[in-house]
Formats: sequence, C-alpha cells, structure tokens
Amino acid sequence: MSQRPRRDGESVIPATKIWAKELTKRYADGLVVFERLSLEVYEDEFLCILGPSGCGKTTLLRLMDGLIPPDGGEVRISGELVTAPRPDVAMVFQHFGLFPWKRLDQNVAYGLRLRGVPPREITERVSRYVRLVGLEGFERKYPYQLSGGMQQRAGLARALAVNPKVMLLDEPFGSVDAQTREILQEELMRIWEGERKTMVFVTHSIDEAILLGDRVLIMGKRPSRVQEVLDVKLPRPRRISDVRGHDTYIHLRNYIWDQLKQEGIR
Repeated sequence: MSQRPRRDGESVIPATKIWAKELTKRYADGLVVFERLSLEVYEDEFLCILGPSGCGKTTLLRLMDGLIPPDGGEVRISGELVTAPRPDVAMVFQHFGLFPWKRLDQNVAYGLRLRGVPPREITERVSRYVRLVGLEGFERKYPYQLSGGMQQRAGLARALAVNPKVMLLDEPFGSVDAQTREILQEELMRIWEGERKTMVFVTHSIDEAILLGDRVLIMGKRPSRVQEVLDVKLPRPRRISDVRGHDTYIHLRNYIWDQLKQEGIR
C-alpha cells in the first residue's frame, strides 16, 4: 500500500476507505467495460482518475455509489458491501443536476429534506454551505439566473450539505470555461483542506489530476484495468501558480502524458 503524508508532515499508512475487488461490468449489448478491476481509496484521500474516453471511469463511480450493480466482484466502503446508494456517499455530476424549478437554497436543501433533517438544521446547513462555496446572496435565484460556474458551485454545496464521508465527482468542471475551471479547482482544494473527506475525482485533464490529487490512477483502454497509480509528491496547500512551475509537476505531467499516449496507440 502506498503512503501519503499527513498535513503535519508525518508519513503514515492510511486506512482503506473504498475497496473495489475484481470488479467486472458488462452491458446488455455485450460490451465489456472492465474485468477483474481492483483498487483502493484511502481515508481522507483525494484520488484522481484518468483514462481514455470509454474506459469506464463514470461506470466505476456509479458502482461505488451503488447506482448500478457489478457483474462480478464487489465494492466495499468502510468495510460494508455496497449494494445501493448510501447516505454517507454523495455524487457530483458534470452537468450540475440542479432542478430548474427550485431556487438555489431549495436545490441545496434537497438531499437534507429527503433524509428528514429538521427544518432549523436544514436552514443552518444550507446557509453554511452556500457561504462556503461563495454563493451567499444568491440563495433565492433559480438555476437559469446563475452562470455555469455558479451552478457547479451549487451542485457542490448540495453534495456537501448532507455531510458525506465520501464524495464521487464525475468531471464536475468539464463543462465550464478555462478561467472558471481554475477558480473552481482552487475552491475545491480549499474545501477539501477544511472538510477532510475522501474524494474520488474523474477527469480528462492531466493538469487537473496532478493539481488536485494525492494520487493519480491511470486506467487503460476497454476492457479496462488499473494501468498505474502514481503518488503526487507536491506539498499542500497547493495553488495553481505555485504548482505548475514545480519540477515534480513537470516530470509527472510528462510521464502521465507518455503513458496515456502509448495506451491510445495500443
């Protein structure tokens, strides 16, 4: 098992939070997404997943969330078998997933209402997380009145409000412009530093994976496998302007690009 540093600089072997063992997923048309795929995600880790289109990154997140069943193998979270969505796991999708007929505060409160949280606590949590993602003052706006970046922040706030132990993020910044994407990356890093959650983040961007991740997992072409898992040995807290000039960043980016390019050729 790899090691990663605590924020105080001490090196420890962290506990495994998510364990996927020999996962197989096939679809009705005979498409085999992956066979006997195994991986571990550590407690409070930020794991980023890279791989070619169609290799099963989103399918893997859906299996972790219990939205679809595997055809072989199993997923465990905190040692418990995943058979359905869990209250301690939240998923953030690329296309926001906001209800257009609900105001921002109502969207953020949605998961809390489903869980039967008392109204006063809902109000407190919504206020906290709207403020945390920088949307204070926009609580009564509808999604069409918000920019793409603001809608994505609202999606993050909704996921965070239910206080999950695990967050699964499926290319959450893929549909926003480059400048907004960098702002959201730094916001997510700030939130993760303060909230101490296990995050699994799917992306097509090498730069994003290195910037955010404690480790980067590279998946191969379909039927997919774990090609390699790389430690990102860059100090935290991280800022984009500091990281991109770092020798470790440059070396790791070039290495990952070479691996993905070779996989594409194969």
